[in-house]
Amino acid sequence: MLKKVPPFFKNFYLMTGFCFLIWMMFLDSNDLISRFKMTAKVRSLENEKEFYLEKISEVEKDRQELMTNKELLEKFAREKYLMKKESEDIFIIQEE
Repeated sequence: MLKKVPPFFKNFYLMTGFCFLIWMMFLDSNDLISRFKMTAKVRSLENEKEFYLEKISEVEKDRQELMTNKELLEKFAREKYLMKKESEDIFIIQEE
């Protein structure tokens, strides 16, 4: 029966290495499919990180402008928080 088996399958080290390779590629918790999914997720998270860093820099820039420019601060307060002077009346017009 052992005469019909090719010499490749008789080598213990090659068979052990082959079994290890199959185990690592398909059966392990860190198999190839999981690695590709994790790599794609890391890539998408890095893109999100870049997006949010850009947004943070925009907000910091706007904040700096608001802290230095009183007219812009007043405009911002009037538009966002509906603040007014005591002698003024505010009319809010909403489009349907």
